[in-house]
Amino acid sequence: MPFSDASGDRLRAWMGIDAAVFYDPRRVTILPMGLCFPGTGSGGDLLPRRQLTRVIGSVAQACHLKQDKPTSVTAVAAWRPHWPRLLPMPHPSPRNQRWLRHNPWFEQETLPVLRLRVQELI
Repeated sequence: MPFSDASGDRLRAWMGIDAAVFYDPRRVTILPMGLCFPGTGSGGDLLPRRQLTRVIGSVAQACHLKQDKPTSVTAVAAWRPHWPRLLPMPHPSPRNQRWLRHNPWFEQETLPVLRLRVQELI
């Protein structure tokens, strides 16, 4: 189950939802990036609905934002042009504590907007 650790706890807190909503496929689609293949239906996962895609981490940002190389910090800071379709986000890993401490604007400015949009969609 993706994000079933401290990263998931943080991500759900950022989104303002609990695990029941987060893991309900009728309300939230989780599409891992990396070496995973999303599939095409009965034999794999369906593609996500095109409502709000949270682009979490530098690998996903490089793919979705068409970047030549992953630049998570720059992409996250420049989230507004992609809104409301995409939202570049740092990975919610506990290893990103330093980044979050040095970038308080993310929790102060971006997360309230994310929470409102999630509530509109669910």
